[in-house]
Amino acid sequence: MTDPLVIFTPSGKRGRFAVGTPILSAARKLGVDLDSVCGGRGICSKCQIAPQFGEFPKHGVTSAQTALSDWNTVEERYKSIRGMLDGRRLGCQATVQGDVVIDVPPESQVHKQVVRKEVTARDIIMDPATRLLFVEVDEPDMHEPSGDFERLAAALEAQWETGPITAPLAVLKKLQPTLRKGNWQVTVALHQGHHDQVARVMDIWPGLYEAGLFGLAIDLGSTTIAAHLCDLTDGRVLGSAGVMNPQIRFGEDLMSRVSYVMMNPGGEEEMTRVVREALNRLVVELARDAEIDSAAIVEAVIVCNPVMHHLLLGIDPVELGQAPFALAISGALSLDSHELDLRAMNTSGRIYILPCIAGHVGADCAAVALSEEPGKQDDLTLIVDVGTNAELLLGNRTRVLACSSPTGPAFEGAQISNGQRAAPGAIERVEIDPVTREPRFRVIGCDLWSDDPAFAEATVATGITGICGSGIIEAIAEMRMAGLVDSKGLNGSAEQTGTARMIPEGRTHSYVLHDATATGGQMIAVTQGDIRAIQLAKSALYAGARLLMDEFGAERVDRVVLAGAFGAHISPKHAMVLGMIPDAPLDHVRSAGNAAGTGARIALLNRASRSEIEETVGRITKVETAIAPRFQEHFVNANALPHATDLFPELRKVVTLPDMLFNTSGDGPDGRRRRRRS
Repeated sequence: MTDPLVIFTPSGKRGRFAVGTPILSAARKLGVDLDSVCGGRGICSKCQIAPQFGEFPKHGVTSAQTALSDWNTVEERYKSIRGMLDGRRLGCQATVQGDVVIDVPPESQVHKQVVRKEVTARDIIMDPATRLLFVEVDEPDMHEPSGDFERLAAALEAQWETGPITAPLAVLKKLQPTLRKGNWQVTVALHQGHHDQVARVMDIWPGLYEAGLFGLAIDLGSTTIAAHLCDLTDGRVLGSAGVMNPQIRFGEDLMSRVSYVMMNPGGEEEMTRVVREALNRLVVELARDAEIDSAAIVEAVIVCNPVMHHLLLGIDPVELGQAPFALAISGALSLDSHELDLRAMNTSGRIYILPCIAGHVGADCAAVALSEEPGKQDDLTLIVDVGTNAELLLGNRTRVLACSSPTGPAFEGAQISNGQRAAPGAIERVEIDPVTREPRFRVIGCDLWSDDPAFAEATVATGITGICGSGIIEAIAEMRMAGLVDSKGLNGSAEQTGTARMIPEGRTHSYVLHDATATGGQMIAVTQGDIRAIQLAKSALYAGARLLMDEFGAERVDRVVLAGAFGAHISPKHAMVLGMIPDAPLDHVRSAGNAAGTGARIALLNRASRSEIEETVGRITKVETAIAPRFQEHFVNANALPHATDLFPELRKVVTLPDMLFNTSGDGPDGRRRRRRS
């Protein structure tokens, strides 16, 4: 019989292991990042895992409750003494009994995920929806009976011209003791939304309250969740934090999560629960690190793609998985924090979610449009938000078009043989000498290149653990420029390329970037399968851009903006060598950093921008890639590196690409088949 299949998330690594194999041993064999310092004796608790049970169509397995060995006395003793979350197991104690999906939580990972959606500097006109107002309230008078709230409202109108106000029950319950403690002088947090006719008192403090008010700008991505804590009085970013989206265990891409819901009735409720729990943990972490009371976080703005949008709201996303990709609601939403179970922030807090553009183009793309303003540019500008589901905007002052393209998780390091998420120890930069074909690289957590004499010592703590998305992009582009891979994406052999770093793997070849097997480490190589995964992802991205250009009637774009965490960490040259983006002058290609997060901050700190983006979204034209007749044609042509029919003249002004085609039979005296010229 076939040994059981063990699949680890979020890494996606998998392998078959004999019944009785400890999960920790399986993780070590596969190179999964699972911590342990006690040698598997059940003492340190570092190897905690979260087994997932149910149908997993993405992975093609059913993970049954009997897939792991029974709870044992070592685990029981540890939980009774030190505590352990329900559903957790110790990887050193739980053994394989059947096909199983194992989630490795962030706290059990040695090399913690580096969420690289950093905040981008931006000048923003401060006009937040929530502000602090100090007010003096008349004391009660038996001759003029009125409630304390009515007199508070009168005082706010007289002293601040606030107009009519309301307050939730939580504020009304603390109103009287607060007024009296403050000797009828109080500070209120007053929220006035951009569409609200009536302002809302969100909280109240005795006397002059000067500790500040705070808000969150949240970029809820399918792979990572990033949040920025902002001071609502001056706009300062007090802290940023991020986590892996826990929904990744249900599927790495959006359609996999929709499929999970289709196969597991009620699955959307589970995914809603875990993402809301992750948001609450982020709120607590940010408040703790900034040394503020989380109750002073009174607002949040959230941007996300349509599937994440529906799952956050608790709406079944199945309709988004089939034509005509109908959203339950596309307009902007203003909600109370308790409606999304965001109990870590102020109990009367308000949440604003930007509008979605269409069924596959979400509020995150709207936030990018708010940040980058393509409709206000003279140049024809292409904005590419690179991610598991890429979203693209193309436009100028005449009009703006938008589409999405299902690139999949390869750009995030998934589906790559030695791929991993961005974490210390992951290769993120690569250079290959075009003459010697020798590589050098940099890893996250170290500023030195691998050919620096101090590199080995500097990376002792992190090790060299794999290659992340930006690293695989640069590696393949450098291989193309060095003549190690041809225009069709085929790796050459050692004889064809003149380097022993090309090693055979079946009928194909792999390029060795780093080999530490002699000292018990791992070999990190770029395989033919890796190149194919990137080809598929980049072809989908390019095809989406070409469809927008077709609709616009343009053969060239003036400028390209790379947005998103991934876009911020790849060089324009390497992206263009692979043909990820259309040809343009390299000095006209720039990174916008986390543009979606920037758009969220703008909407948080300036309420007028909310009206602006709602109006802008109504003018954006959506192009549906899923039914576009020319998508397949553009996709096939984009499989070449950089492209089968577009000669990329701007790129070739600065980069010379070797002109050869490898083949597995080794035709010709040098093992190459020269490209025929007409």
